[in-house]
Order: sequence, then C-alpha cells, then structure tokens
Amino acid sequence: MYIKRNISWKIILRFAWVNIIVFGLWSSAAVFLYHYYGHQGIKMSIPFQPISLIGIAVAFYIGFKNNASYDRFWEARKIWGGIVNYSRTWSNQVLSYVNAHHDENHTDVDIPSIHQELIYRHIAWINALRLQLRQSTSFSLKRKKSVKAYISKRPEDSLHWQNEVGAFLQENEYKTLIRKRNTATHLVRKQGKLLSKLMHEHKLIEHFRHIDTMATLEELYNLQGKCERIKNTPFPRQYAYFSKVFTWIFILLLPYGMVGEFAKLGHNQIWFCVPFCVLISWIFITMEIVGDNSEDPFENFINDVPMTAMCRTIEIDLREMLGETELPDSVKPINGILY
Repeated sequence: MYIKRNISWKIILRFAWVNIIVFGLWSSAAVFLYHYYGHQGIKMSIPFQPISLIGIAVAFYIGFKNNASYDRFWEARKIWGGIVNYSRTWSNQVLSYVNAHHDENHTDVDIPSIHQELIYRHIAWINALRLQLRQSTSFSLKRKKSVKAYISKRPEDSLHWQNEVGAFLQENEYKTLIRKRNTATHLVRKQGKLLSKLMHEHKLIEHFRHIDTMATLEELYNLQGKCERIKNTPFPRQYAYFSKVFTWIFILLLPYGMVGEFAKLGHNQIWFCVPFCVLISWIFITMEIVGDNSEDPFENFINDVPMTAMCRTIEIDLREMLGETELPDSVKPINGILY
C-alpha cells in the first residue's frame, strides 16, 4: 500500500511514459493527416459532439468500476482489521482462560508452554493465510510484470514458508501441515483440538470458557473465508474488460475530433491539439488503471492491503503479551510502499 501523501512523479512516469508516447504519436498522426489531406480538400476530422458524448459515457462507466474496485479493497482492509482485533482477543483469552484452578492439581502441565503453543500457532496461521492469499493467479501474473521494478524487493521474495510459518510450529507439526492444500484451515483446526484436550483431559479450561474460545476460532474461520472469497472471485470481467475497451475507443477517436476544433483557431494553432489530446488521454487511461489496480487487494501490488506489515504488528503484540522482550522490528516501507 502506498503510504505517502503525494505520489511522486517518478512513479507516475514509470507507469505512464509508454502511454504518453503512444498518445503523442497518435495525436501527431491525426494532425499530420488533417494538415496533409486538408490541402487536397479532404476533411480528416470528426464532429466533436459525438466524441464528447462518448467521453461522458466512458467517464460514468469508469467511475462505476472504480467505486466497485475500491469496495473490494476496503472490504479486504476491514477483514484484516478484524484479524488484528481477534488476534489480540485470542491472545487475551489464552492467557486469561488457560490457567490452573485452585481445586485441581496440574503440576504435570507446563502452562506457559501451552500459552506459547497456542499463541505461536496463531502467528503461524496469520502468516500462512497471508502467503496463501498472495499466491499468483492467472489474473495477476501479467500485471506483476508491469510493476516488477517496485515489487521485486517485496519481503515474500526472500522468505519461505519455513521462516514465516515453520518458525512458530514444532517441526513434525509443520511437516504435516505444509502438505495440506489449505494450511491455514488446519492450523485453526489444531487450535480447536488442543482446546478440547485442555478441557477434557487436563481440566485447564472450564466449559463456558471453552465455548468462548471456540467462538473466537469460528470468527477466525469467517475472516479467512471472506479473504478467500475476494481472492477466488475475480472482479466481474464484463465490467473490467469493457471499461478498458470503451476507454481506448474514446482515446483513439479523440484526436480526430479535437483537430477540427483547434483548426478553427488558425492554421498555426492546429499543433496545440497534440498536447491537449495527450493530457486528456492520460487522464482517462489513468482513471482506468486506478480501478484496474484496486480490484485485487491481495496480489502484493503497490496499492494492496499491507498484510506483511499487519502480520508483523500482530506478531509483536502477541509476543509482547507473552512477556517476550526480544521482538522483531516493524515492517518499514520500501520506496514509500508498505507491504
């Protein structure tokens, strides 16, 4: 997620320079044809009124698409906000509920180790969920090439499942879970099995506390399912595809409508059509790209939900609640982008 208040022109030009050159050449070609064939009495222009109507329709269509794309991003951000909140709730429940009762003998149970196991497995869960959500799909592969310069240093390139998930699990448990198709799902299932064991065998959790902690696990499943729904349901292609088609139709017709209007200002003013066409075309294509880059919030692009930073925040909070003092640093932005 880009976190600076203003987007630098370096980033803008990195994504826009090809389009600007294309728009400039296309507009120049329209002016040249108008000028060349104009001396032969052939009109190489289109009335501006129908083009303006097309532009208005395209603007409305892009606005609808961008609103829908932003809704997907904001829903994803709210889901991960819920994961942060329920992670803290889970840690608080583990530390408060899983304790020896005064009328029971639990000398054979290492309660601090149980606390650590339950909280560490939860940290493994958030990291597993993040890595699963960032697995590439056919919709994201092409776009990743266009932003390669800005995502090449993302943390996921240098980290593996062993470092992100296995570090918080027992080796045998990690080797078993990593073979599962949905590792995150089975991590939550392991939490439930351990809670059941703590209630029935060790008598460390009372019945109502067991129900409360299981409700938290249920909510974690709900949040995971919501993430997977966004990940596995692409933005409706009829909106995304035709938005791009309509935008390019407008851009291709625009110079042939503008050139006639500038020709009315005088013979020497006709070339002013080129910069104005480039500017208008760039505005429309930028509006289209903004929506296109917001429709998939889990693909690790520069405008996506900063799951890496949020996972690190959760890890720091939960380990600090355990009483640990040697904590990892918060994730820092790279080139103004927080991953």
